This record gives sequence, structure tokens and C-alpha cells, in this order.
Amino acid sequence: MSVTDVVAPGVPFSTLADTVLERLTVGYASAADPERAASMRAYMKDVAPFLGLATPVRRALSRTVVAGLPRPDESDCTAIALRCWQLPEREYHYFAVDYLRRHVRVCSSAFLPVARRLIVTTSWWDTVDLLAAHVVGALVAADPALKTDMDAWIADDDLWIARSALLHQLRYREHTDTERLFTYCLRQSAHPDFFVRKAIGWCLREYAKTDPEAVRAFLARERGRFAPLSVREALKNIGP
Repeated sequence: MSVTDVVAPGVPFSTLADTVLERLTVGYASAADPERAASMRAYMKDVAPFLGLATPVRRALSRTVVAGLPRPDESDCTAIALRCWQLPEREYHYFAVDYLRRHVRVCSSAFLPVARRLIVTTSWWDTVDLLAAHVVGALVAADPALKTDMDAWIADDDLWIARSALLHQLRYREHTDTERLFTYCLRQSAHPDFFVRKAIGWCLREYAKTDPEAVRAFLARERGRFAPLSVREALKNIGP
């Protein structure tokens, strides 16, 4: 029995997921590079083992995996993502993130708990940030009622959930809920962790591309509440 045959609780049945996982594990494993895998694992602070697939190789293999397959529904997306996350090597998680980014439009607001499960499992910036900006952000944009969930996430004890709340509007540009963005930054301004402080600066810097004066004015009022890292990141492209 292969690892892909052992399905975790809560993973829906999906024949599409069966096909994807069979193709994926065979294709990725055939291109594994143990020497590169060791360096990739070290670079990512040992968060997970790697197969050692360079990004262009992985993306080419991924195209082969999905070639000719039908468009998934939400249940398929759930099954594929969760089954990929069962596998230890990080490239399988990357495949799931890319797949969700491509197909998030078929997912309803009911997918948010699945996204949360992915965020809090084997958490590191390489998957969390893409899930936050491209999956969580898309779900909230499609269903504004999920803003109340983000209001809960920003106060969460899990730093990766709080970071995801900060980053979920990263791609909203002129559609950014500015008041919510600034409120979230203030809510976490004293957070002790590097990744939350960095996210504060990043989301402000990104919004500054749309409204630099709003960000500059916000920091003029509130600068003393933020860590120097957050302020530096926020002002990187617009200056004090």
C-alpha cells in the first residue's frame, strides 16, 4: 500500500484526486535529486523534507500531471490539497498551493476551514503566504461575510493565522478595506514574532503602491506603536 492510499479523516472521496495523486507521486519521485533536496531542506530551516525539484522542473512535471484532466469542483480541490499535505515532501505542498490558486474560483466560503487547516499544518512562509494572498484573499473577496472570520484570525494565537489575516488583502489594490488593514496592523503592532512584524510592513508597503499618502499619514500618526522592522518595510518604496 502506498502513502497515497492512506487518506486522513475528513478528506472527501474524489476519483480526480486519485488520478492526480497517482500521477503526481510517480512523476515527482522520478525526478528527485537527493543532493539538491538536502540544500533545499536546509534553506527552509528543516520545516519539511524535499525531493529536490528545481522550480522549472517541478512546474513542468505539474503540467504533465494535470494534462487532459477535467476541471475540479470544490470537493476535488479539498481532497487534492489535503492528500498532498499528507505527503511529507514539500514539493507536494507546493503542487497543492498552485492547484488551489488556479481553481479557487470553484471553491465557496465553506473552503475557508480547509485553507486554515493547510496554513496551520507544517507552517512556513513558503506556503502560508501564497495561501493567504491567493486562496484566503480570493475567498474573502468573493464572500465579504468572511471578513468576520478574518477579524477572528487577526487575534489568533497562531502566528501564521494572524499573518494570513494581515496578508489576505495583499492583492486587493484599490479594493482594499483600508480601515480593516490599518486596524489589523495596529492589533498586532506589538507582536514579538519576526514573521508577524514583517507581514505588517509588507501589507502596508503593498497598499502604498495604491495609496502612498494614506500609508504615509497612517504611519505619521501611529509610527511609535510599530517595531522598526515594520516601519522600514512599510516605507521601503515611498520614503518617510
